[in-house]
Amino acid sequence: MSRVCEICGKGRIIGNSVETRGKAKYLGGVGTKITGITRRQFLPNLQNVKTTLPSGETKTVRVCVQCIRSGAVRKQVKNTPFRLIHELDTTTSKPLKRKSNKKVKK
Repeated sequence: MSRVCEICGKGRIIGNSVETRGKAKYLGGVGTKITGITRRQFLPNLQNVKTTLPSGETKTVRVCVQCIRSGAVRKQVKNTPFRLIHELDTTTSKPLKRKSNKKVKK
């Protein structure tokens, strides 16, 4: 399982971790100095998301948060949306019965 978004292909990026010491000039110091530069990895914020494919089956994919926010991925609907009791069923024209999702304590 690699650290790559399955939608946009975003992966890790290599950069520098810069360590400094001293006080900034605008704070009254003589300025900051760089004491060390080491290589590091910037990893994408990946989440495991269950999605519904157009064929109807569900699949777990690793997707970055930006793809989830932008709407590139739609999460799987776990429960049917809430409907009011007085709504009528279009096929039988009878009031719909509400199912209880409460767990019974023993």
